[in-house]
Amino acid sequence: MPVDAKFINREYKPVTYVVGQEKIKEYALAVNDLNSLYTDPDFAKKSKYGCIIAPPMFVVVFARETMVNLFSDPELNLNMLRLLHGEQEFNFHKIVKANDTITTHSKIKNIYQKSNNDFVELETKSFNQNKELVVEGVWTFVIRG
Repeated sequence: MPVDAKFINREYKPVTYVVGQEKIKEYALAVNDLNSLYTDPDFAKKSKYGCIIAPPMFVVVFARETMVNLFSDPELNLNMLRLLHGEQEFNFHKIVKANDTITTHSKIKNIYQKSNNDFVELETKSFNQNKELVVEGVWTFVIRG
């Protein structure tokens, strides 16, 4: 049963995440990005940022819960056993720093079919505690037919 296009523009409850210095370091180590701005508080404190900053792809950590909202939406009825991560694209606007509070808003941008596959695009916009846009993203998921 295809995912119904009537859900395009469905918005989900915003998700708030407080960025921890240790979480940034753990993420950087996990992806083997040993940039001292991400892992060394003393080095980062002397930088123009004044503290540990997050690698750009840390967005997957603070935006994760928005995907959980999409995946667990009972009305969408996504077949999680057939779901694949298709692609993602981002526009980065601000550096994310340790202790930032990031709030991510999400909505379904598009739903379409190709061959036997359904495609669901989730749009996210993340803002810091100063209401500054940090990153915009589009996450594409494929539900294999």
